[in-house]
Amino acid sequence: MLLTERTTSQDYIDLEQKYGANNYHPLDVVIHEASGCWVTDVDGKRYLDCLSAYSAVNQGHAHPKIRQAMIDQVERVTLTSRAFRNDQLGPFYETLSTLTGYPRILPMNTGAEAVETAIKLARKWGYKVKGVPDGQAEIIVCDGNFQGRTTTIISFSPEPQYRDGFGPFTPGFKLIPYGDADALEAAITPNTVAFMLEPIQGEGGVIIPPSGFLKRAAEICQRHRVLLVNDEIQTGLGRTGKLFTQDHEGVRADILILGKALSGGFYPVSAVLSSDEIMSVFKPGDHGSTFGGNPLGAAVARTALEVLVEERMIDNAAAMGEYFLEQLAEINSPLVKEVRGKGLLIGVELKPEAGGARRYCEALREGGVLCKETHVNIIRFAPPLVITRDEIDWALQRIRPVLRGGA
Repeated sequence: MLLTERTTSQDYIDLEQKYGANNYHPLDVVIHEASGCWVTDVDGKRYLDCLSAYSAVNQGHAHPKIRQAMIDQVERVTLTSRAFRNDQLGPFYETLSTLTGYPRILPMNTGAEAVETAIKLARKWGYKVKGVPDGQAEIIVCDGNFQGRTTTIISFSPEPQYRDGFGPFTPGFKLIPYGDADALEAAITPNTVAFMLEPIQGEGGVIIPPSGFLKRAAEICQRHRVLLVNDEIQTGLGRTGKLFTQDHEGVRADILILGKALSGGFYPVSAVLSSDEIMSVFKPGDHGSTFGGNPLGAAVARTALEVLVEERMIDNAAAMGEYFLEQLAEINSPLVKEVRGKGLLIGVELKPEAGGARRYCEALREGGVLCKETHVNIIRFAPPLVITRDEIDWALQRIRPVLRGGA
């Protein structure tokens, strides 16, 4: 209950600024309701959501079937911890394994937790199976990565702001240029246990590696007995027009990391998927989470996966993504340097003289389109996978004048 009644967007913004830590720079829209691709602020204005909570809402806001699964499970049991079993975890495992083909699953909550889990899994595999000397395991990562903000993850981040004031850092990581297969091969040593990457760098600015890079990286890893670890937290579950981005090149990672849309935006659920051989290095007590695999999260995630497939959202992402990308690329603007993307993950990079992407995102917000800047000059468009052509056309009517200089 609010101690003082709030009625306008500015009231809520003031409340956040008064009490909250200053660790985000959000656009000043205060969302009150959401459904499908649309959100409504506390003042009653509607917006088309073209960010999808950084791809956590692939299935659209408040999907009725996922919402009902959550309500039904809340009325039964929400948390047991992993000290006991529950009747939702096994069916969730079965659904996810059947859909992806990976036989073993370790559930967590947030994407960062899943990345940490994958790091631990790869290191332990390196020591117990590959025979790397204890404490010497190396993991190769890519320049431009963004895979979370834990102390270990920022230890291999190239972004100075993510590291400033947070050392000392965790050793054991090598940084190579993104998309450079020759650099990958050159960086491998007998102590290399894994190569971990995002198949498209989302937060990095929708950076797409050269065609064939992922396939060649998989071949290099296999030849050197190095685990390929794909972080598909943002790019997976239909976002790029296939179930996983790795599917575009026929690649199957040794370890796959999922999160965000795994629960359709209703609940924090993430997972690490792998083989029997790799996952078997974990024994009871090695790793876990009180909430990881809880019955509420499992029920929600299972339903989120079902609607993704049953309602052909992945096919829609491919078709609508191709159309959206084509239309954006046709905008004739002296301010636009490049339009790039795959499926419904699209980046519009502005030239430096545009003065930064933030003011264009603010102008689009005023016109009723919500998107967000990244890396100063890039606007990211990533609407829910349920978006229609009419809704894209509605957005384009507002995007075109802004990108042509109307910010």
